[in-house]
Amino acid sequence: MVKGADFFVEGSSGVAKRLKVPSVIIGLTIVAMGTSLPELVTSVVAARKNEVDMALGNAIGSNIFNILMVIGITGAISPIEFITENIIDISVLFVFSIIVWCLGWKNKGLKRKEGICMIALYAIYMFYICIR
Repeated sequence: MVKGADFFVEGSSGVAKRLKVPSVIIGLTIVAMGTSLPELVTSVVAARKNEVDMALGNAIGSNIFNILMVIGITGAISPIEFITENIIDISVLFVFSIIVWCLGWKNKGLKRKEGICMIALYAIYMFYICIR
């Protein structure tokens, strides 16, 4: 899984750089997807084995780690500037997090319809960052 994710990120990032795609779009799409592929596979396998706590814990733990440790260590090494694009992306992250929390709280879980809704929101966001 890890080698496949590395191959995906390296190849896709190289092609995107040659096409002069901005770094923020490469990070928000290709790198984000590639580094999350192992977690996606782990969560899917856990969900298929009816280990819902493992799937959810994997996703939540990974995001908490990325937000606090990765950004924290990066900021400790070199200051991170908050440009307008970052503020928009952080706002979108916040809104999507609230939506997922509300969906889960309301129904005491996420059903197929909510999952499809979340995938659609992600697709809309990807479209948005590609056209901005």
